[in-house]
Amino acid sequence: MMGGDWMGYYLIGGLVMLVSMYVSNKLKSKFRHYSKLKLQNGMSGAEIAQQMLDDNGIHDVKVISVAGQLTDHYNPRDKTINLSEPVYSQRNAAAAAVAAHEVGHAVQHATAYNWLGMRSTLVPVVSVASKLSQWVIIGGIALMATTAFGNWLLLIGIIMYGMGTLFAFVTLPVEYDASKRALAWLENNRMLTREEHEGAEDALKWAARTYLVAAIGSLATLLYFLSIFLRRR
Repeated sequence: MMGGDWMGYYLIGGLVMLVSMYVSNKLKSKFRHYSKLKLQNGMSGAEIAQQMLDDNGIHDVKVISVAGQLTDHYNPRDKTINLSEPVYSQRNAAAAAVAAHEVGHAVQHATAYNWLGMRSTLVPVVSVASKLSQWVIIGGIALMATTAFGNWLLLIGIIMYGMGTLFAFVTLPVEYDASKRALAWLENNRMLTREEHEGAEDALKWAARTYLVAAIGSLATLLYFLSIFLRRR
């Protein structure tokens, strides 16, 4: 990249990183706060998850504990709800929110939720494209000044990067819908008090914002690379 190109790239990256750090720190702060809000029903995250699975008629998904913090996820390949150790065993609003959210993904899987299917389809393509796209883009920009092949290489890199951006935006409805399902189930089954439910909702709201920031940041970077291509054609 030329000096100006590097400056613009680093400016976008720096702004996205700052916003991402703010949201991430806010999320961790929220979870620490709501981890102190003990559930009156006395249920652990694992028990919440199992109850929600049972209520949705899902009997082929296991709830297991995994190491780490904020490492919670649903694995559609082996049908497991993977809850971090604090979420699995603790009995508070934060644990209830995370556990129910991950079961929300299992419910999506069981009901063939379209956006989840689309995201799963993109995974193998994005896993390769995301590793190579920026190197292809840099190579394309470097060659543009000397050969027309650089234009095509840059365009290929942009398309590859665009697949990652598409994946980030497809992820948004998947995450927001899982939280919506979780909160609806928690409320409809009166699993939480009003204060506990508000805490769970607030925690999931900040968790969703991490995905939103990632998607916007990816789009901004994609548009910047595209502007370089159009400017140098």
